[in-house]
Amino acid sequence: MVYWSDVLRYEFLNNTVQEYFLALLVLVFGVGILKLFKCVVINRLETWAKRTKTDVDDLIVNVVERLGSPFYWIVSLCFAVQFINIPLLNKIVYYAALIIIPFYIVLCIQEIITYGTKKIVSKQKKDDNSIVELLGKIIKWALWLIAILLILDNLGYNISALLAGLGVGGIAIAFALQNVLTDVFASFSIYLDKPFQKGDFIVTGQDSGTVERIGIKSTRIRTLQGQELVISNKELTESRVHNYKKMEQRRIVFQFGVTYETPNTKLEKIPKIIKDIFGKIKLAKLDRIHFFQFADSSLNFEVVYFLDSSDYTKYMDIQQKINLAIKKEFEKEKIEMAYPTRTVYMRK
Repeated sequence: MVYWSDVLRYEFLNNTVQEYFLALLVLVFGVGILKLFKCVVINRLETWAKRTKTDVDDLIVNVVERLGSPFYWIVSLCFAVQFINIPLLNKIVYYAALIIIPFYIVLCIQEIITYGTKKIVSKQKKDDNSIVELLGKIIKWALWLIAILLILDNLGYNISALLAGLGVGGIAIAFALQNVLTDVFASFSIYLDKPFQKGDFIVTGQDSGTVERIGIKSTRIRTLQGQELVISNKELTESRVHNYKKMEQRRIVFQFGVTYETPNTKLEKIPKIIKDIFGKIKLAKLDRIHFFQFADSSLNFEVVYFLDSSDYTKYMDIQQKINLAIKKEFEKEKIEMAYPTRTVYMRK
C-alpha cells in the first residue's frame, strides 16, 4: 500500500514531490494574487474616477494595464523556484526575469512620460509643442538604451567596448549633423527661454511678421505681405529680436508742420487743440506737444503719446483718428498745413 506521505517524499532531480508541489502552489497562488490585485486596482480607480475630475487615476490604470501576463508569471516563478533546486531552471528563470521585468518597467515609465508630455501640451495650447514631443521621444529611446545596456551587463557581457563604440559613433554623427544639431539645441533654447512664442509679432533684422510655428530646426513667420518666412533657429538665437507682443505700452512720436504765415495767436492755440483731441480718444494718452523747429518751409510741432495696446492695427486706427481730427480742427481754425515750398526773392 502506497501512502501519500511516501509520494510526497519521493525525489526527482534532487527535489521531493512535496517541494515541487509547494513551488507549483506558490506559482499559481502568486499569478492569481497579482491578477486579482490588477482587477481590484482597476475597478477601484474606475469608481474613483467617477467621483473626481483628476486624470491621475487614468495614468495609474494605464500603468497597471501595461503589466501583461508574462510579468505576473515571471515574478511568480522567481518566488516559486526558491523552493526547488534545479540549477538549469533557476538560471533560465533568472535570465528571463532579467529581460522581462526591465521591459515592463520601461513600458510603465514610458506611460508616465506620455502622461507628462500630454499635460504640458494641454497647458500650452497656443504654443508649438513639437519640442516637448521630441524631448519625450528622446527620453523614451534613452530609457530603452539604458535598459538594454543594464541587461547586457547583468548577462555578463563587457559593455565597456560597446559604450566606447557608441561614444565614437556619437561624436562622428555629431560632426556630420553639426548644423542640424545646432538648430535643434537652439530650438530647445527658444522653448525654455521663451524670447517669443506662437502668435507673437517679432522683428529680426530686415524681416518682421507673426510667429506661426516654432519647429525643431526652423521657425516659420507670416510676414505682413502674406508670405511665409522660414528662419533657422540658430539665426534667431544669434540675432536681435524685437518682440512687440511683449510690449505693454507703445510710445509714438509724430510731427506735423504749419505754414510760416500762421499768426502767433493760432500757433499758441495748436497745443490746446491737440490736447482736446487726445481727451476724446480712448487708449491714447498724450505725453507732450511742442513747437520745436523752424524748418525750411514749415513751422514744425512734435507730438508724443502713449498707446495702451501692442496691437499694430489698433495703433494705426488710433493714429488715423488723430490725423483726421487734427485736419478737421485746423480747417475750422483756418490753420494751413505746410508742404514743401520754395519762395524766390528777386532783387532789382
